[in-house]
Amino acid sequence: MASHRDLPAGLVNELFRNTGSSSFTEFVTSYAPDVLPRRDEVLATPIGDQVPHATTILAATFAGGVVMAGDRRATSGNIISQRDVEKVFRADDYSCMGIAGTASTGIEMARLYRVELEHYEKLEGRTMSVAGKANRLATMIRGNLGMAMQGLVVVPLFAAYDPDRDEGRIFSYDVAGGPYERERFDAIGSGSIFARGSLKKLYRDGASADDMVMTLIQGLYDAADDDSATGGPDVTRKIWPIVSVIDADGFRRLSEEEVAGYVEQMLEARLISPDGPIAPLR
Repeated sequence: MASHRDLPAGLVNELFRNTGSSSFTEFVTSYAPDVLPRRDEVLATPIGDQVPHATTILAATFAGGVVMAGDRRATSGNIISQRDVEKVFRADDYSCMGIAGTASTGIEMARLYRVELEHYEKLEGRTMSVAGKANRLATMIRGNLGMAMQGLVVVPLFAAYDPDRDEGRIFSYDVAGGPYERERFDAIGSGSIFARGSLKKLYRDGASADDMVMTLIQGLYDAADDDSATGGPDVTRKIWPIVSVIDADGFRRLSEEEVAGYVEQMLEARLISPDGPIAPLR
């Protein structure tokens, strides 16, 4: 059977423009499946903690947008395998995703998801809705279920600015891809239980972006304080959390200098109150 390389250039271009689907993954599966990651491989033995795992990701809404933050540590069992891993990724101009679980698979998924959204926008001439973006990511997670059963689990957290509502929205997922919209805030990863406790204490409706960034910095510090797999700010190596803000102006990743300023302010206060701010009684 002749490949697309044997066809006239004009016909190839026409075939590629009329793929019958706005999904980049489905398009590549049809024409060059060998370049996609294998999701149907069965490993001889589950590898679990043998590969680096990423934790912890937090997200919270503020007045007119959403903030996402992640620590920088990756672990293999009880070993710190990397101290400055990237866990929060820009998906498009108004959304981002953070990853917890198998680091390599999560990074791969984040890159493919970004291309997926770009492909849709070019074909359709418009940006996918927030619900559509959340569901498209759910499909990709579901496609990784076979590898997840072998220990290569990836559970992302998705955040986006919704122009129709003029607000930030947050979606979390289970290992089978089920999307669940979360109100106000959420956290994933091994330190999530401690981060959620911190956010419950410090979250305020209608807070500014600046206040919410500080709230997430506090949440990451609380998570690192109780979870060995979560890395706190590394002052000696100058490794800071990744913090991204999304609002009507689009996605913006805070610079290392900006994040360092928040961290220094937080650490100064912790010298006086090691357990962090105390939530007022109402």
